[in-house]
Amino acid sequence: MSFSIVIPARYGSNRLPGKPLLDLAGKPILQHTYEKAKASEAQHVYIATDDQRIREVAENFGAKVFMTSVKHKSGTDRIQEVATELQLSEDQILVNVQADEPLLPSSIINQVSRNLENHPDVGIATLCEVVTSQDEIGDPHAVKVAMNAEGHALYFSRATIPYQASASARNCYRHVGIYAYRVSVLNQFVRWPVADLEVSEKLEQLRALYNGIKIHVEVSVEHIPIGIDTEKDLEAVRNYLSKK
Repeated sequence: MSFSIVIPARYGSNRLPGKPLLDLAGKPILQHTYEKAKASEAQHVYIATDDQRIREVAENFGAKVFMTSVKHKSGTDRIQEVATELQLSEDQILVNVQADEPLLPSSIINQVSRNLENHPDVGIATLCEVVTSQDEIGDPHAVKVAMNAEGHALYFSRATIPYQASASARNCYRHVGIYAYRVSVLNQFVRWPVADLEVSEKLEQLRALYNGIKIHVEVSVEHIPIGIDTEKDLEAVRNYLSKK
């Protein structure tokens, strides 16, 4: 299996400014994420940022860093710039690992890359988990996904899908925000205009679906602990690591 990882890292965060560099058990959050990525089967792991502070810290812990445009509106744009800089062929696979996922199991990274490699008709691969909380089913912060019989995404939504989803029936799936891309799709993606569905749901992956790209979705092989979006999340992860 041949793939590389790009970790987009942004300093500015409305809810948690400077998030990638905040301390977590004696290391920056970003370093934890980087080390999880390095433990995967990836050939290369890169960090993409537009902030000199992140660059300096990341290079100090041994990462290869790409300085990317300050005009990028998403991590996907940043990853595509790295692919262009590296002159990657269109059939290469890049995995987008979020910088604020310090507990992400390496097996998950391998899974999503392997899924894309094993499905040549698909442009993007991602993962999901079965929702076991009825409250989460109705939570717009938990993105839901519906798939067809071949494991291709039909739709992603912040609304409840399916309509009569039930935690007890285990018929609702929460999308997990890790993606494997073919470089050819990344190159197309950044040229497409923002889709109306993407604006309505505030979900970037709907741009790909709208433009006919197949997205493979599979239930993750391991439970994926929470990422860090807020101060509360940060404290929860700190407590988790201290107990571990």
